Amino acid sequence: MPDAQPPGLYVHVPFCRAKCPYCDFFSVPSPRLIPDWLAALALEVERFPDWQGTPFDTLYIGGGTPTTLSDEALARLFGLVRRAFRFTADVEVTVEANPEDLTLEKAALLKDLGANRLSLGVQSFEAESLVLLGRRHGPSETLRSIESARAAGFENLGLDLIYGRPGQTAAAWLKELDQALSFRPEHLSCYQLTFEPKTVFGRMKAEGRIVPPDEERARELFLATADFLAGQGYEQYEVSNFARGVENRSRHNQKYWRRAGYLGLGPSAHSFRDEERWWNVASVKGYCRALSEGASPEAGRETLDPEQRVLEELYLGLRTSEGVALAEATGRPGFEAGLAAALERGLVKISAGRVLPTLEGFLVADRLPLLFVDGPFVAD
Repeated sequence: MPDAQPPGLYVHVPFCRAKCPYCDFFSVPSPRLIPDWLAALALEVERFPDWQGTPFDTLYIGGGTPTTLSDEALARLFGLVRRAFRFTADVEVTVEANPEDLTLEKAALLKDLGANRLSLGVQSFEAESLVLLGRRHGPSETLRSIESARAAGFENLGLDLIYGRPGQTAAAWLKELDQALSFRPEHLSCYQLTFEPKTVFGRMKAEGRIVPPDEERARELFLATADFLAGQGYEQYEVSNFARGVENRSRHNQKYWRRAGYLGLGPSAHSFRDEERWWNVASVKGYCRALSEGASPEAGRETLDPEQRVLEELYLGLRTSEGVALAEATGRPGFEAGLAAALERGLVKISAGRVLPTLEGFLVADRLPLLFVDGPFVAD
């Protein structure tokens, strides 16, 4: 059930030094707005007295790039959140960081402020690929940032990597993964490069100026990733996420996939509780203006009906190694035929009363729920 576990708290820091050409998350390269955003955030936390009774067991500071904030701004951010809400003694506190920002001093500050988990946006270990991806750091900054994180005492370090870059081979990608593992990260997020329509890369793709890997190459890279990391002791607990042991899974991100309650603060942040979802306006100025005028920064709200709830459980659950309960789909029109087809194609397996995606199923995770609603599933 969505509220069977403590809720999570997410704070969106909508600032970056520059916008990466592949990024579809809301952020602005305008640090002059940081003071106004912090003032508005202080007003937003006061709008949720009903969330202040139950302690949160996760706090996730994401973005954007939280480490673009000054030391003073970071301290103010943590202070206002800690004063407004309660947290469990074992709270998981994650901060997203970029290598060019993460000096030893910055890492030590984050540790002093209560962060115990870092998600480091490495993206690639190749200098040329970092230029292609519009990153502001190079391999040397990556090494320095990892060393800084460890020296500051972080024992839960995640590295974010992007594969599926134009012209990338499986051999070159595995070499990067091997380099990543030399640092013994507790967590790896390996995302396939996407070309969203509103991004620079999306426009370049539409104009024929950049060509993504074909489906067969994408498949090769995905399977190579899963096989290599499994051989090194990392479990693939979600399509793009790997942990060195169950204890190193992202507790916060699992709330999204398990549909637990979470509160999101800041521009574009989403919240969910009791089958109701709401989200804030994706505008720093609009967010600040609404709160300064005593209004809600919400852009929209919806309540899921029973059918939407089941479909969402299927969509999210089938992206994870936990899968979904067989009982959730039994009796739905076309279920038996669809499940039989998926089992025959090796897309799912059944274990302990649950439908679990296989590696082949992870490859088509976005379409897997169709087997429960449209009858036989066809893996094109």
